[in-house]
Amino acid sequence: MNIHEYQAKQLLKKFGVPVLDGGVAYTADEAEVVAKGLKSSVFVVKSQIHAGGRGKGKFKEATSGGKGGVRIVKSAADVKLSAEQMLGNTLVTHQSGPAGKQVKRVYVESGCEITRELYLSILVDRGTSWVTIMASTEGGVNIEEVAAETPEKIVFQSIDPATGIQGFHCRKIAFALGLSGGQVKSCTKLLAALYSAFLETDASMLEINPLVVTSDGDVLPLDAKMNFDSNALYRHPDIIELRDEDEEDPMELEASKHDLNYIKLDGTIGCMVNGAGLAMATMDIIKLYGAEPANFLDVGGGATKERVTTAFKIILSDPNVEGILVNIFGGIMRCDVIAEGVVAAAREISLNVPLVVRLEGTNVELGKKIMAESGLPIITADNLADAAEKVVKAVKEAA
Repeated sequence: MNIHEYQAKQLLKKFGVPVLDGGVAYTADEAEVVAKGLKSSVFVVKSQIHAGGRGKGKFKEATSGGKGGVRIVKSAADVKLSAEQMLGNTLVTHQSGPAGKQVKRVYVESGCEITRELYLSILVDRGTSWVTIMASTEGGVNIEEVAAETPEKIVFQSIDPATGIQGFHCRKIAFALGLSGGQVKSCTKLLAALYSAFLETDASMLEINPLVVTSDGDVLPLDAKMNFDSNALYRHPDIIELRDEDEEDPMELEASKHDLNYIKLDGTIGCMVNGAGLAMATMDIIKLYGAEPANFLDVGGGATKERVTTAFKIILSDPNVEGILVNIFGGIMRCDVIAEGVVAAAREISLNVPLVVRLEGTNVELGKKIMAESGLPIITADNLADAAEKVVKAVKEAA
């Protein structure tokens, strides 16, 4: 689950992380009021969307003023004007995709005098299962570019969970970033607070880009991006309340309401599979046979007929889907339940794309019988390779 920058900063502030004063606004008038309440002569107006690269992004609409999604202004009146130009318009960044995201709120923040821009993130290293701090002197740019072009400028520090973060961890990061004197002390305090926030909120990623050094020698997070382990959200009702459903894909949102693991992709072959590993293998073999998967969808090991029907409807709600491949191994899940769900959904929605089903496992013969007697044009397959070949062929013939 992702949250907005202003929400991340409010959360981090509770853990002692120093952040600049600011406030969120949903209208231009509210933005002006926030600016007037800040003790600053410089203001930063930031579009709040779940995508990076806002400053370099471009709005689709002419009414946006022709500037990016992050603007520095010097009066409350200019804050209001910038908010008017941003709110309701669609911002396109390198992370939002070509469709972009509509700006429904802005964050108005006090400005500061910046002497250096750095990069900092905290994440879980899947290789070691330890929390790892990643830092670089190259702040304000995409870390992927730094990793590809100058990887030596990135430093990593893993934290042993038995000891937690220690002073020497913080000093190593600070020195690697070229900090000195009071800046090291400021950075050490900041890192300790960020690490605490990361652990206590069950975050999966915390990124600050840029992390800035001010003219006073303070080290501050100028931006903040956080996402959280969805499996741990039951422990954090306060964080669940921060969820902005407008920022989520409608199909992914609907799937989450039914405990379905669904991720929309850019291909044309819809996939319904039980088990994450089998789902990945299914997507791989679709690509092997010359097509692209339209989604990742794991219905889980104990799905009901109703849940399978819902999954089927979600797949078909994607206008890009030109064919569907159902690949089920019936261990805990019974193949006849899958067959009943597929038949029910196909009848209810009036199936108009090729459907290939491969079943194996518990009650497989009963499942095949249910599909055969349904009177629907369901193509059965003997194995995964056969299923992938048939669905790709059927889509090409139907085109």
